[in-house]
Amino acid sequence: MIDLGSGPWMWAVTVVSGALLGAVFFGGLWWTVRRGAGAANPALWFFASLIARTAIVLLGFYFVGSGQPLRLALCLLGFLLARTAVLRMTQPRAALNAPPASGAPPCA
Repeated sequence: MIDLGSGPWMWAVTVVSGALLGAVFFGGLWWTVRRGAGAANPALWFFASLIARTAIVLLGFYFVGSGQPLRLALCLLGFLLARTAVLRMTQPRAALNAPPASGAPPCA
């Protein structure tokens, strides 16, 4: 592979690459849940989506990480940041503004 350096610039590119992989994975999961729930054969939707999303992310980690532990860790950091962003963007607006529940949990 071509070595593009190992400085801060490459670290930023690695984190952004991980974030893009995370956006594809978790955005694809959100899209699958929305589409698959109303599909005629939801198991096929969920299974095909799982295989496709996992393959994309594994290949992405393989190429971005280049077998270097620091790059893999930075890519994972970007992946987890994307998870947080997708969770925040896909929450219903009422859930974001709701006051915290108090008292006993409903299952008690």
